[in-house]
Amino acid sequence: MTTLNVKEMSCNHCVERIKKALEAAGIKHSIDLETKTVTIDGCENCVKKAIEEMDDIGFTATVA
Repeated sequence: MTTLNVKEMSCNHCVERIKKALEAAGIKHSIDLETKTVTIDGCENCVKKAIEEMDDIGFTATVA
């Protein structure tokens, strides 16, 4: 598992946008709004794809 920091995530609407994008890409994940993190359950390629998907919808994700 890899944890990503997503500083722009500030509300449940953000969470839903990220959730929708990652589910559409088939990436297993969990989201924690309180800590502004997304945990990716997958290989390095899954992490890269998740970062790209979040970037596409306007969120900057960095490895914690």
